[in-house]
Amino acid sequence: MTSPSPVKTRREGAILEVTLDRPKANAIDLKTSIVMGDIFAGFRDDPDLRVAIITGGGDKFFCPGWDLKAAADGDAVDGDYGVGGFGGLQELRDMNKPVIAAVNGICCGGGLELALSADIILAADHAQFALPEIRSGTVADAASVKLPKRIPYHIAMELLLTGRWFTPDEALGWGIVNHVYPGAELMDQARDLARLLASGPPLVYAAIKEIVRDAEDSKFQDAMNRITKRQLRSVDTLYASEDQLEGARAFAEKRDPVWKGR
Repeated sequence: MTSPSPVKTRREGAILEVTLDRPKANAIDLKTSIVMGDIFAGFRDDPDLRVAIITGGGDKFFCPGWDLKAAADGDAVDGDYGVGGFGGLQELRDMNKPVIAAVNGICCGGGLELALSADIILAADHAQFALPEIRSGTVADAASVKLPKRIPYHIAMELLLTGRWFTPDEALGWGIVNHVYPGAELMDQARDLARLLASGPPLVYAAIKEIVRDAEDSKFQDAMNRITKRQLRSVDTLYASEDQLEGARAFAEKRDPVWKGR
């Protein structure tokens, strides 16, 4: 008998919904991570897809991270997570399309690191967050890299060093999440946002994402030089594109642009 897939997908036009659905808690083992990596790589490489939403099955768990039961049964913590690293997203190269995380419940450990790999994070008002790795004698490695760059250092260190739980309102106040919604409204809000993004210029989104990645550890002028000299592939593609001309023409003609992604 074939076991059900731990990840479900739903396609609506240019939007791909990815639901981590692995009862009881949506924890990620090596097999699930590989499946997620293949899905997100497929999304990245499909010219007809423009936006992805990642969420969890049910309304209690988004994702608690690494499946410790699978680890106890032999899954190695340094094993093969697949093309995108843990959760299929946080180490996926050249992901130049917007990704929305819709956090629908408990989001901790590697699950929070997965959410942090998205571009925009929406949370249900009953969600809970934590980085509890310290309590099990290990390190939240990706969060240790990301959080101190995104929120105040002392807040990031408190969360990493204590592993304490924090609320959606705290996450909102620190800028970890963008918006908090009643649980029943979360997916409708995520889909509305995805539709808005899907109607936008995909080549511009790609340029924004590559510029942000490239500039993360660069001096301002060095980053600007690479942009103006068209040394970033997505920027070079944008500046030579039909969409670049379409944007200018639509503005001049006082009409909505029609983006073709080329």
